[in-house]
Amino acid sequence: MSDSYQPIYDAVCRQIHNGNIGQAVENAVGRPDIEFHFRMMSEEFRANVGRPSVLFRPALSRDGNQWCALYGASLIEGVAGFGDTPSQAMFAFDQAWFNETVPTTSGGQESRGEG
Repeated sequence: MSDSYQPIYDAVCRQIHNGNIGQAVENAVGRPDIEFHFRMMSEEFRANVGRPSVLFRPALSRDGNQWCALYGASLIEGVAGFGDTPSQAMFAFDQAWFNETVPTTSGGQESRGEG
């Protein structure tokens, strides 16, 4: 869990009364000591929401001594990223999404990514 999420989670848990979770969240987020963490969480969300690994949610699995984030049926047909940790594999996937190309029938290169 991100360092920003834990204080919000703890505050919400302390605020739950009679099962009114919506009110508990509203009360916790409005507290001055929690507002900073809520803003940090919002900034983290905005910074990551457009990442290909967030949008396309590749399958994450172990491959030998590394993690593999794979979108597609196979390594040949899909896009993959590898890393020592799941996070590194997802970041490698993001880079591969924008950098990998597939051959076209005319011999040129066709980009898989959007950029």
